[in-house]
Amino acid sequence: MELQQLRYVLAVAETNSFTRAAERCLVVQSALSHQVARLERELGARLFERTSRRVRLTAAGEAFLPAARQCLDAAERAAAEVAAAIGEVRGRLTVGVIPTVAAVDIPAVLQEFRRRYPRVRVGLRVGASTELTELVRQGTLEVAFLGLPETTQPQGVRVHELARGRLVAIVAPDHQLAGARQVGLRDLASETFVDFPAGSSGRLQSDQAFAAAGLGRDVAFEVPAADLMVRLVRQGLGIAMLPSAYLPYIADDVVTVSVTDAPSRVEYLIWNRFGLTPAATAFLDELGITAG
Repeated sequence: MELQQLRYVLAVAETNSFTRAAERCLVVQSALSHQVARLERELGARLFERTSRRVRLTAAGEAFLPAARQCLDAAERAAAEVAAAIGEVRGRLTVGVIPTVAAVDIPAVLQEFRRRYPRVRVGLRVGASTELTELVRQGTLEVAFLGLPETTQPQGVRVHELARGRLVAIVAPDHQLAGARQVGLRDLASETFVDFPAGSSGRLQSDQAFAAAGLGRDVAFEVPAADLMVRLVRQGLGIAMLPSAYLPYIADDVVTVSVTDAPSRVEYLIWNRFGLTPAATAFLDELGITAG
């Protein structure tokens, strides 16, 4: 079993196409198909069901895929460790980010990181804090930026606190609260809300604050991204609550209002407690963080 064969199988599984997999791997389709078929003969099982209309994993293929990914990850990490030993940082860095990360200017950091370490391939994955924490624990992500209520801290990972701040209300310019200097949660409780999906960390901080105040509220629109949330607010479909640190990223055609008893959010950077790749260590160095 060769590493190249594993790469081909993963490419086919991810693209659901031998043609697109060959394009991704920069190889002719016949060569890729031959190597996949050769691997299937070695394993004694078909990994893919092939028809004229689609390609999909068999049960054997589903079982094979996680181990194949682990083998490739281990091989890449070994090569990266050897390179690091002779002073060269390379390999892969996958970074998880929440939609409202504000403590760090991610594009600016990545620009400098790329300049210093051009041989590192960087991937970004946007998701909720709970999802990203689990992916870091599993080793799927090297590092992740989270935003959590004050009452919650990431578990099972190494943690560095980046910043903390209160939420503010976001309203349309013609909303009745647009001219207010500040409001309280009780003033907002009767409003229609646009918020993150129920159960997400971004939603939890607001839910907890209203519940602690003995107040209910109507969340009519649940959206996964802050920019879409702001667009719905702009159209007058509801109001929202977002971190004050996120204000520079909010469009000028909505109004922010201070909330006296608003919940606070803490932003963290997390990484796997069992160690970092050379690329991940370099990324933390870029942020001025010692892994410890």
